Amino acid sequence: MGKLNILTRGFIRENPVFVLLLGLCPALGVTTSAINGLGMGLATTFVLVMSNLVVSIIKDVIPNKVRIPSFIVIIASFVTIVSLVMEAFVPALFKELGLFIPLIVVNCVVMGRAEAFASKNNPFNAIIDGLGMGLGFAFALAILGGVREILGSGSFFGIPIFEGDGMLVFVLAPGAFIGLGYLIALNNILRKTIE
Repeated sequence: MGKLNILTRGFIRENPVFVLLLGLCPALGVTTSAINGLGMGLATTFVLVMSNLVVSIIKDVIPNKVRIPSFIVIIASFVTIVSLVMEAFVPALFKELGLFIPLIVVNCVVMGRAEAFASKNNPFNAIIDGLGMGLGFAFALAILGGVREILGSGSFFGIPIFEGDGMLVFVLAPGAFIGLGYLIALNNILRKTIE
């Protein structure tokens, strides 16, 4: 039960976007479509899982004075891998996400999990935590991107849902804030019914 709790808490009870309000820069910046949100979320999930694993393995070797810079170097290494793989295999998505891929290095979700969880737990639990929080982050970005895409463009994952123009505000930056606000409220209602 403990491992399942670690894995699932990132979806509703401790969702990085809807509850902890972490990683809002990419959440608001790239979620103009569901595919962009999902792509950014999965890239962040990979970095989160791998950096948690490495941090938990070498936590006893890192001197306390250079702990945070060491975490940044580890995270930056995996961000570089994600960036190069995305540029090679999904160049259109890589171009769409642009600067937000390198910014994963300073994403509070990734750094926070390395500091708060991975540096204090064994590698298996660190992987499970990274997977749970990363998939929760990806879920939040895909949902926000999906809502904005449906309301703003009338499509979902690029597939047209209704004829005509959507509401332009949801394609623009204010639509990200409006959509996020409503999704946070919905998540709060879900959390109260679960607890």
